[in-house]
This record gives sequence, structure tokens and C-alpha cells, in this order.
Amino acid sequence: MKTLYDFMVIEGNIGAGKTTLATRMAADTNARLILERFADNPFLPMFYENREKYAFTLEMSFLAERFQQLKNELSLKDLFQPGIISDYYFLKSLIFAKANLNTAEYDLYTRLFHIINDSLPKPDLFVYLYQDVERLLENIKKRGRPYEQNISAEYLNEIQSSYFEFLKQLRDQRILIIDVNQLDFAQTEEHYTQITQIINKPYNAGITR
Repeated sequence: MKTLYDFMVIEGNIGAGKTTLATRMAADTNARLILERFADNPFLPMFYENREKYAFTLEMSFLAERFQQLKNELSLKDLFQPGIISDYYFLKSLIFAKANLNTAEYDLYTRLFHIINDSLPKPDLFVYLYQDVERLLENIKKRGRPYEQNISAEYLNEIQSSYFEFLKQLRDQRILIIDVNQLDFAQTEEHYTQITQIINKPYNAGITR
């Protein structure tokens, strides 16, 4: 299987299945895989225990980590794996910051974000996996990460709304939103094939559902 896009991002809310899909598609298309290294962030468990206290520290640490990883990975050229599939886009830094920071912190954060964002290449296709919050909560519970178990439906709704707000603001980018509420692409081959066929169609810039 081949993909039409040299650099593709698969995004979604917490528990939407973006890492699962990105990993499978990268293996099937011989693309280089970029996975967010969130598990190594020491502030993440503390943030879920005390969101207000650790929000700015967490978001700044993620900003630095994401930028460094993407800058290093996207600057590499590999003749044997020319395509790249990532399970996150640098834009998510701004999305989560808006949900987690107060106004003064967010204003400072956005200034730093825009200074460094322009130096990173934009993806050829941005895929957003949409799932209802109820199913996201089920997925989070099922995968069993202890620090995620207190994530609320309100927080997931806030993140979901922030994603859609920012997607509407993107210009000259191919954006594909796929409703995966009725699809189990991790366990059902037919569902996985259905999603990959949707992704591998040619799209013009703009939002497609």
C-alpha cells in the first residue's frame, strides 16, 4: 500500500486512536513514523493531579519537546523511507495550551509558539479522527494509563472544541475529518481498510468530512 502524501499527520483527541492508526499505516506504507514522546514527560501525571498548578510548566515542556523532535525528524532525508507519518502536529501545542492556560499565560505562550512554528514544514494532509467523548472515555479506561483515569468529559469536550476552532482557521492545507465512532480499525481489518481508502484519496486544500 502506498500513500499519496509525503508528510501526513494523524491527529485526534485523547484516546481517539491516532497512535494506533499512524503506527499501522507507517508499517504498511514503509513510511517513517514519528510518535509523540508524551510518556517521558514528568509533569504529565502531576498535571492531571493539579491542573492549575502545573499547566504552564507542562505546556512549555511539551512545546520544547515537540519542536525539537519535529525539527530533528523532519530535517532527515531517507531514500528508503521517503514518506513520513506522525501521530501529532505541532499545532496541538496551541490547542492544549488554550484549554489549559489562563489568559496571560496563553498570550505569552502564543508569542513563543508563532516564533518557532514557521520554521517547521506543514503536512501534506492533516487527518483528524473524531470520536464522541463517551467513547473516548471508554478508550482511555481500557488502555489503563493510571494518570489518565481522572480525565473528565468536560476536559475532553474542551479539547475537542479547541481542535475544531483551530482547524477552521487553517488556510491552504488539506484537512480530512473522519468520524470513527462506528469503526474499530485496531481490531477489524475491514474498518482499517475503509479508513486507509478514505485517506488515500486526493484532496484539495480545505476541510473535508
